[in-house]
Amino acid sequence: METIDPTKLAAWRALLEAHSRISQRLAGDLETQTGLALSWYDVLLHLYEADGQQLRMLELADAVLLSKSGLTRLIDRMAAAGLVERVPCEDDARGFFVHLTSAGQQRFRRAAPVHLAGIEQHFASRLGHEEAQELNRILGRISNVEKEATSRGSRGAPSGRAKKR
Repeated sequence: METIDPTKLAAWRALLEAHSRISQRLAGDLETQTGLALSWYDVLLHLYEADGQQLRMLELADAVLLSKSGLTRLIDRMAAAGLVERVPCEDDARGFFVHLTSAGQQRFRRAAPVHLAGIEQHFASRLGHEEAQELNRILGRISNVEKEATSRGSRGAPSGRAKKR
């Protein structure tokens, strides 16, 4: 059995616990104050920031970290609510873009201040500037390594299993 440095394992557990607790708080705040689910907000955010306020389904699925089938169901519900629409892709007859509607833009603009206030309250206010820089550097490095490995298709099976929490 492979072992992990206890300090590194503790850091992993702290990351998971902090993410879970803060995500629950942010989701609760957003739902209570705007009636918008965090997953819906995440989709609206990515579309709002995208060129032309639209993304292909595969790009959107990667950005919001949902499976393609999970995203399809979510987009179906969001389209029924008038927040997004499917736009055919001119260079791919089978493909389409998910485009943010004006109603989706308005809903995002109303929800963004609530979400940002929650991030400040539940996360950012608990970090000093240097701590935030260091956390961003470390997590960014880890994310980039994993993103590169995934894009090469070399996820690589672990050589052993570490103890679970």
